[in-house]
Amino acid sequence: MIRTWPHFQPALTLPNGLRLLVLAALANVGYSAAYLVDIPMLESQFANRWRQWRWGLWLLGTLFALGFTQYWIGDEIYPYV
Repeated sequence: MIRTWPHFQPALTLPNGLRLLVLAALANVGYSAAYLVDIPMLESQFANRWRQWRWGLWLLGTLFALGFTQYWIGDEIYPYV
């Protein structure tokens, strides 16, 4: 990354690395939070219907994570792009 994107070098600092670590932790929390919805729904009377539509929860979570990460990187880590 350093060789191919030299304009990104100023952003590769320890404080920004810690911010990326926070993003990674939030991604893991968000990934695990899906189970709070998924497991009870699989045990409910709507389990068959839920199995057909659970990909929607995955898609919404993925899009939210993508938007959140893009915002954070653009605003906090690399704001002058």
